[in-house]
Amino acid sequence: MHDAAPFPPPSDRAPPPAPAATAVQPLPVDALRLRIDPASLGFADTTELQHEPLPWIGQERAQTAARFGLALDQPHTHLFVLGDVGTGRSTLLEQEMRAVAATRPVPPDLCYLHHFAAPERPRALRLPAGQGRALRQRMVEFCRTLQAEIPKRLSEPGIKAALSALEKRYSDRETEAFAQLAAFARERHFALRREGGQLIFTLIDERGEPLTAEDMAALPPEQRRAYDDGERELRAEILRFLELTAPLERELREGVAALRRQAVQPLLDRELDAIRQSLRKQFKDTRKLGQWLDAVEQDVLDALDLFEPRDEDDEERRDALERRLARYRVNLVVDNADTQGAPVIIENNPLYRPLFGSIEYQTDNDVLVTDFSRIRAGSLLRAHGGFLMLHLRDLLADELVWEKLRRFLRSGRLQIEEPGTMFSALATTSLEPEAVDVDVKLVLIGTHAQFYALQEGDPEFARHFRIQVDFADSFRASDATRRATGIFVAHTTARLGLPPFGAAAVARLIEDSHRQAEDRTRQSAAFARTEALIIEAAALARQRGARRVEAEDVSAAIAARNRRHDYPDERLREAIADGDRVVPLHGARIGQLNGLSVIDLGDYRFGLPMRVAARTVPGHEGLLNIEREVGFSGPIHDKAVLVLHSYLSALFAPLAPLALSAAIVFEQEYAGIEGDSASCAEFYALLSALAGLPLRQGVAVTGAINPFGEVLPIGGVNEKIEGFYRVCAAAGLDGTQGVLIPARNRRHLMLADDVCEAVAAGRFHIWAIDHVAQGMALLTGVPFGLDDPRVATAPLHPDGTPAYAPGSVLDRAAETLRAYRRACLRAGNPRAWRRRR
Repeated sequence: MHDAAPFPPPSDRAPPPAPAATAVQPLPVDALRLRIDPASLGFADTTELQHEPLPWIGQERAQTAARFGLALDQPHTHLFVLGDVGTGRSTLLEQEMRAVAATRPVPPDLCYLHHFAAPERPRALRLPAGQGRALRQRMVEFCRTLQAEIPKRLSEPGIKAALSALEKRYSDRETEAFAQLAAFARERHFALRREGGQLIFTLIDERGEPLTAEDMAALPPEQRRAYDDGERELRAEILRFLELTAPLERELREGVAALRRQAVQPLLDRELDAIRQSLRKQFKDTRKLGQWLDAVEQDVLDALDLFEPRDEDDEERRDALERRLARYRVNLVVDNADTQGAPVIIENNPLYRPLFGSIEYQTDNDVLVTDFSRIRAGSLLRAHGGFLMLHLRDLLADELVWEKLRRFLRSGRLQIEEPGTMFSALATTSLEPEAVDVDVKLVLIGTHAQFYALQEGDPEFARHFRIQVDFADSFRASDATRRATGIFVAHTTARLGLPPFGAAAVARLIEDSHRQAEDRTRQSAAFARTEALIIEAAALARQRGARRVEAEDVSAAIAARNRRHDYPDERLREAIADGDRVVPLHGARIGQLNGLSVIDLGDYRFGLPMRVAARTVPGHEGLLNIEREVGFSGPIHDKAVLVLHSYLSALFAPLAPLALSAAIVFEQEYAGIEGDSASCAEFYALLSALAGLPLRQGVAVTGAINPFGEVLPIGGVNEKIEGFYRVCAAAGLDGTQGVLIPARNRRHLMLADDVCEAVAAGRFHIWAIDHVAQGMALLTGVPFGLDDPRVATAPLHPDGTPAYAPGSVLDRAAETLRAYRRACLRAGNPRAWRRRR
């Protein structure tokens, strides 16, 4: 006798009954999208709103934090702005920074001056706003005055006469001393004369004629010794003469210098006092400025000879004078003369030099030279007393910038320097400008991920940013936020010179904002997309010669944008239409159905049906995720499959351990799978394979499952529905097709008009379910098998077998699992199996 088959093949099973009425009803068309009544906005077009201030739409928490942080005048209270790109984080923070800055005093100017004692260390000077420019101009005029007035004063008759008298007195005393020396020399038979500033003596005879070498050789030894002794005495006398005249020369120089100083001193006192009087009396660096002006005065007095024209080498003198006068100029690196309130700087290029300042070099005879006048301020110095906005990603791109900024935040002082040693091989001069205190509030822009990574990787840096301004990616919609959106549109059109938007056009923009947020109760905070739509819709309105943008222009702009980006979507739908990708849309099949996926290209998302298939056989391997085995499955999808396996095991717990080997696969998928939105489809395919019940192929499924069979919401629901609808529409709608979605996704529906029209006409359907039991009944037309599907396990019969409803999905699956167990037992011990039979 042959053994009975371990489990009946699907062809031997009784055909499933015709689809019965189900508790799951298609959603009505008014549940598929939100429509904004233009009359509810309270304006006809945006020209009525241009006078209203632009609010922080839906960002009240961020606005409160920003105002608190910008007004807080304490160290280490910089702001970190968290948010996604396009949420207006930079624009709104700049607007708030300027509002706060307008209430603050104008910060001082910053100058760098020549340091006379140590030229390589220029001195920093802070002056009240506008005084830096005044000091610079005064010093330029001062240099001109010196060049014009000093030569005149040194050539005045009184000075000339006094100088002549000094020189005559020196000449008389020097002539007298020289005459005595000459007489001393003659007594010892020497002639003395001056030549080139030197004293030269020559031996002479009785007649006064110079003695030659032959004459000296002919002299008696006694006379030669006498001449030698006379020479020694003369040399000693010459030394005494020089000792006498050196003080006379010094006295002459000092007298001449004193006379010249006396002539110029009143001029310097007058000009420098005028400079002091022109500046405000009391400021932080008053004493430093006074010391520098005193040093300028002394430096001028020490170089008066450079101001006197000479006939020879005058060009060299003029060059030397120009270099001298350059010391007296003022390098105004930060000029706040025309500033109103505190500065607000948006640094979009935070490289080392633009941010921290630099020292410029110039080539002089093939070497690099510099001085204090070539110091340049960066954004940090120019933002002193105000606000500086930076983007974290830009800072992280340059290690030198990052380290310098860390040191600045630690000390609060900034020293301008050249990075590294790039000039060390060629530069003959280097500068070390005086470090200055910088009172600036930094506003750092970044994403949430960047901020949390910074806190973990560099906590010392992060502790300086104690105020977090957190921008939401979406916000709860209300009448106030919708009106505020109209104000945003009004300001954008006014700023860009675009035509106004009618109320219906603004309503269409708001609907698109809800679509981007995937929520009929919330709006997207990505106003960058809205601004781009405003520009494109305005361009289309102008093309048709309209003076106002209407709703059809916005719709056309959205359609045109989608058309520009939808080539991958169109190409994949063509592959389905051509049969290259197998997506059946009619009939029913066992263990196969259409799941839904979303492909995100960054600036465009679209939905695409994907075939999910499952096969079951007797065995002990359990559930096999083929995608995971080949490395195509992400961790979230792996988790979803394990959750599915958990629920399946709970459903058939009385039959445990399950004698099952099952495989789940996404057909024709070669790029990888991630996410849990296909877990419902995988469950239906697996249960269909177990129960031998075919699934409707015209109904696509999306949704995540939890361990109790409840259907959880998923993302991209609109794109998924629209993607499957367009595939069905291309193949021909027959009124049986539709999409099964989680009921918790109902408020996320913002479907396109063509989908809504098809639903209204009964040619396409959308069902929303709370539990997989509802979906299985809809897909098979057979009851699930549990009175209360929320209870994961069925009541038991007296013999311990599960009491599923006869003929239900679970009953059929349990029958198959029992058959699998018998097959495994028979395969494992055939003799024992025969005895049992």
